Amino acid sequence: MDTKDLLKKVRKIEIKTRRLSDHIFGGEYHSTFKGRGMTFSEVRQYQFGDDVRNIDWNVTARYNEPYIKVFEEERELTMMLMVDVSGSEFFGTTNQFKKEIITEISATLAFSAMQNNDKVGLLLFSDEVELYIPPKKGKSHVLRIIRELLEFKPKSNKTNIAEALKYLTNVMKKKAIVFVLSDFIDDDYVKTLKITGNKHDVTGIRIYDEREENIPNLGMVQMEDAETGKLQLVNTQSKSVRMAYGEHHRQRVKYFKESFTKSGCGVLNCRVDESYVKKLLGYFKRRG
Repeated sequence: MDTKDLLKKVRKIEIKTRRLSDHIFGGEYHSTFKGRGMTFSEVRQYQFGDDVRNIDWNVTARYNEPYIKVFEEERELTMMLMVDVSGSEFFGTTNQFKKEIITEISATLAFSAMQNNDKVGLLLFSDEVELYIPPKKGKSHVLRIIRELLEFKPKSNKTNIAEALKYLTNVMKKKAIVFVLSDFIDDDYVKTLKITGNKHDVTGIRIYDEREENIPNLGMVQMEDAETGKLQLVNTQSKSVRMAYGEHHRQRVKYFKESFTKSGCGVLNCRVDESYVKKLLGYFKRRG
């Protein structure tokens, strides 16, 4: 992708996702993810209905009329986007790859955080950590994150979620809001997730394609494993083959849901042909 094309794509994603975060997600994000507590802001004259417990008695005595302390939420938060860039993210049978949806969701979340003056960081992973961008504020930083999501070429096609979570736990010392965006075609990460979930506010966003749930009857088909590159002839006419395929997928999904729920983390499932806007909004409202 040349620079001109890349900038065009970044701009397109910015316009679409910025509009969403401005009109829809800004307020929802703010009320869902609270700050670290309340900090003293100023004093003002007491008004009917104010909480008498917040009266500042020193100022009240000085001016001979009641004054009240005003507190503000200490809001500064850090959001980390953990994005799976393994080979299976380039799968899609409708009009979009999983990778494209992941990029749009990540951009929407990043702009929502930016609007609330929070820091955003990015961690791209396969079976190793491919790229880590430390959290920072500002629009140019968010645009850099979108550029990386669009353009980054991973060294590996495989997935290791535990490895990425381990890295995050080591590198992020303060509590962060963490979104893990992946198809979760992996297992054996529940132990590491529990440790991460104890320290951070974690949500797993599973992006999937309907064809991963059930394989259609197409006769003999040559299939390629996106993560290993291995080619294999599969007889999709066979009912037992289709059932085994479906069962294998269901077990993966079950492991994802149970791992995140047991670890006290949030779970969100989004199919590539569904509206991620509705899904995200519903999730924020449930949590808010």
